[in-house]
Amino acid sequence: MDDKLTRRQLIAGALAGGGLAGLAAPAGGQAGRSTLFREVSLVDGTGAPPRPADVLVTGDRIARVTAPSRERVPSGTRVVEGGGRVLAPGFVDLHTHGDPLRSPYDGFLAMGVTTITLGVDGSGPGLSEELDTAGWRRAVERAPLDTNVALLVGHGTIRHAAEIPDSVRRPDAAQLQRLAAQLEAEFQAGVFGLSYGLEYVPGIYSEAAEHRVLGEVVARHNGVVMSHMRSEDDDAIEASIEELVASAGQARAHISHLKVVFGRGEARARTLLEYLAAKRRQGIDLTADEYPYEAGFTGIAILFPEWALPPTDYAAIVRKRRPELYDHLERRMTRRGGPGALLIGTGAHAGKTLAQVAEESGRHFVDVLIDLGPEGAMGAHFTMDKALQDALLVDPHVAFSTDGGPGQRHPRGAGTYARLIEEYVVRDRKLTLQEMVRKATSYPARILRLTDRGTIRPGAKADLLLFDPGKVRARATYVDPFAKAEGFDLVMVNGRAAYAEGSKVGRSGTLLRAR
Repeated sequence: MDDKLTRRQLIAGALAGGGLAGLAAPAGGQAGRSTLFREVSLVDGTGAPPRPADVLVTGDRIARVTAPSRERVPSGTRVVEGGGRVLAPGFVDLHTHGDPLRSPYDGFLAMGVTTITLGVDGSGPGLSEELDTAGWRRAVERAPLDTNVALLVGHGTIRHAAEIPDSVRRPDAAQLQRLAAQLEAEFQAGVFGLSYGLEYVPGIYSEAAEHRVLGEVVARHNGVVMSHMRSEDDDAIEASIEELVASAGQARAHISHLKVVFGRGEARARTLLEYLAAKRRQGIDLTADEYPYEAGFTGIAILFPEWALPPTDYAAIVRKRRPELYDHLERRMTRRGGPGALLIGTGAHAGKTLAQVAEESGRHFVDVLIDLGPEGAMGAHFTMDKALQDALLVDPHVAFSTDGGPGQRHPRGAGTYARLIEEYVVRDRKLTLQEMVRKATSYPARILRLTDRGTIRPGAKADLLLFDPGKVRARATYVDPFAKAEGFDLVMVNGRAAYAEGSKVGRSGTLLRAR
């Protein structure tokens, strides 16, 4: 797009509409506020090719989608001149961390995310001594939100609410009854599904009988079972998917942040994709999400053996079984690429690799890990192969997510969607723009059962993005993970500008409820 023409169009839009940032301010109340996006390249979220269009927004919904016209605009309508820029639905992030009561989501808005999914990996946001799930939900409903929030309930969260100790592997009948009742109450309150963190405490201790009871509740409410699976290792991933499918029962099953740790090459990806396709041919509604990076980000607890995890007395383990623990950690870390493949992201060593910390302290990297302990740090783990992950990423049955959150030292939390456009659409052409948008909008909305978001059509909620794909840049790196994306001229949430001209200008998100 010609730079002079772009500037002229932006100026025209600002003159007609009072500036893009001005769209955040109510004009005569929610019901009477109207915005016309004129002469945009519409990428509507369905996967259909771009087409020229005018799109009228009234209040928080899309009122009309028509062919471009220069007819007179009703008085009071703000006009944004598209000038051929893309207008797309806001992106729906299927796997998000953090707590909107504690941290802003500016980095997400800057890359086009208008809906986040919290309560992932078996745990919930903001739950503490001060707030239970109901209290957190009430607080969020009163708070101004950067984005919309779709909420899952974590398996660990309802386990704690049902007063089942973390170490219990086989809850008795009374405990299972309390657990199912707790999940039922969460669905009544509007959650979209259940999440597991089977590589974490307490999910790591849970077994099939417990999962089956919960799967029956999820199926009854047409919810989704999302899981950080038991293992993402190359030699165990199919078995982990089998466990997920069995745990969901008649409910929909979804793989969180699909990856193959230690796997290599496109051929391995094709084998796994065919395995997933075979499940779908059997009638199993099985989906997945993924982010476009080769490093995950999680606690170093995944390096430790189960017998050293909470609620075990870790100090006693170190005293009595240190040689055994040492051998396990050395083998595990070596297989995962060695100490240079772990970039520590929290605590005193944040920003350094495990190898750097060991060298600076004059200790073996295993001694550093033992001193930190399983709850001592989180970090970026470089364990994935790009060729394999890219082959998974472009599959039509794999949606997108960040698996990121505010303050998390990984570029995915500020760069995922911009990187998908910049590299996978524009530079490498591994995805068409309309397919990338579909996998970021209507497809995740279908997975969550968000019936009024994810596409641009009359009656849908007005979560919208205006941008020139050629100008989108993902600036976040592992060195500077919080650098905001560039290139999204306007991000609209529920009919109001939330991010415009490089700055946050409004907070119009809401807590969504499953229907």
